Amino acid sequence: MTSLSHIDLIVVIVYAIGIFGLAQWVSREKAGHAKDTSDYFLASKSLPWWAIGASLIAANISAEQIVGMSGSGYAIGLAIASYEWMAALTLLIVGKFFLPIFLKNQIYTMPQFLEQRFGPTIRTVMAVFWLVLYVFVNLTSIIWLGSVAVTQVAGINQDVALIGLGTFALLYQIRGGLKAVALTDIVQVTLLVLGGLVVSYLTLTKIGGDAGLIGGFTELTRRVPGHFDMILSKDNPHYKDLPGIAVLVGGMWIANLSYWGFNQYIIQRALAAKSLPEAQKGVIFAGFLKLLMPVIIVLPGIAAVVLAPDLAKPDQAYPTMMALLPTGLLGLVFAALIAAIIASTASKINSIATIFTLDIYAKMKGVQTQAEDAEGSRARETRLVLVGRIAAVVSIIIAMATARPLLGSLDQAFQYIQEFSGFVTPGITVIFLLGLFWKGATEAGALVGAVASVLLSFLFWFPAQYGGIEALNAVPFMNRMMIVFFASLALAVIVSLARPARSESNLITMEGVSFRTTTGFNVAAVIIILILIALYATWW
Repeated sequence: MTSLSHIDLIVVIVYAIGIFGLAQWVSREKAGHAKDTSDYFLASKSLPWWAIGASLIAANISAEQIVGMSGSGYAIGLAIASYEWMAALTLLIVGKFFLPIFLKNQIYTMPQFLEQRFGPTIRTVMAVFWLVLYVFVNLTSIIWLGSVAVTQVAGINQDVALIGLGTFALLYQIRGGLKAVALTDIVQVTLLVLGGLVVSYLTLTKIGGDAGLIGGFTELTRRVPGHFDMILSKDNPHYKDLPGIAVLVGGMWIANLSYWGFNQYIIQRALAAKSLPEAQKGVIFAGFLKLLMPVIIVLPGIAAVVLAPDLAKPDQAYPTMMALLPTGLLGLVFAALIAAIIASTASKINSIATIFTLDIYAKMKGVQTQAEDAEGSRARETRLVLVGRIAAVVSIIIAMATARPLLGSLDQAFQYIQEFSGFVTPGITVIFLLGLFWKGATEAGALVGAVASVLLSFLFWFPAQYGGIEALNAVPFMNRMMIVFFASLALAVIVSLARPARSESNLITMEGVSFRTTTGFNVAAVIIILILIALYATWW
């Protein structure tokens, strides 16, 4: 544990006041205009590419990434970077093939897409799935790992840190919604990248001594060569977490497509773009940033193997490396860590509020189907925004209350997130891919695919000591996701063929949808692919 000096505290306080003030400033409205659902949940559909790209990364990179993935770097090594690098490739697919359909059909939420494509039941089922996952897995992990980092660096009580982070993130976005989050994320991401690069630089130069940065990296690869294997062999003790070639051609694709393409928490930024080209430029920007993330996140964790080999838990790696920072700089990097935590927490809260309000409350109350005059419509919109704000408050209170019971005893919280997200991601990927690209898919088939994903995943996961099947327990969860994906896909196709739906039940139009992309997008995509080939060829 380290502690913040008075100068460090001043830096952190200035950051907190500045970013909170900026969020409130961008949240302001013109005189006489009240926020409607488009303003609050989709930033008035006016986001530029730089805000989209920065917000994608700010939403994605938080404590569970910085602290959790750095901890996995400490325990496993560079192989964990595949989550970042393969995400860059996934973003290209999302930009080229998914966004044209979503934006053409004016989609607000992912459950809304499911209703327009299949029917109302699947919308409600998946909305509930997502709410449970977001609150009890994602939101809890963000604030829990954030509180771990804050406690280790600042030395304050962890419960105080947890409540403080959750409350600040709530207040930060509750007035402006997505606009407050997205338009301030460029500041958050800049601070995150600069702070992370500083930590990596100082850890490597400490290892390298007179040889400097390059010498430190060379020495690190010499001292812990096993931590630089990108593809783990079956005899590696962490093979079950990252099962060899599956990170390139197996189950990681299921997780990535679900997360980056069909996850409200992430895709909401692209849905709020002012145009399709702007959204595509945004995902390209995010793709390049993803290539950089392992340098910022994973490398300090690997360096900690040399500099702090006796940590009690791997998740202590990143906060421990921050202790190397000098006064003032520690405050800046600590502010960067808090920036990542707050940005992701605020984003998750807003997405929970969006799904609950538009996909649960509005449907339950029949709000969207009421015929109202202009005055009634304004009242309806005001009521929906209020419901969204109430949902935001309730979600963070639940997360703060359940974070310790759910995560307090775990060594690597990042693996917890992947494990339990993997219960629903195969089914989500199945129903969206079928919904987007196969006209014959039906609501009955989609429901069977979604439910089968959870049941089959539970069958693999259920511990043998409590009556589970040991052979299934031994299957790495990434391979499990691939197996469950194909099983759910087969069931969804069979049921769809057995119970075909009327053509009018599909309200998603492909008329006017084009998958052609600009020359700039294509050139940037080729550059990203070549960089990925070079990285894996070097560290295979």
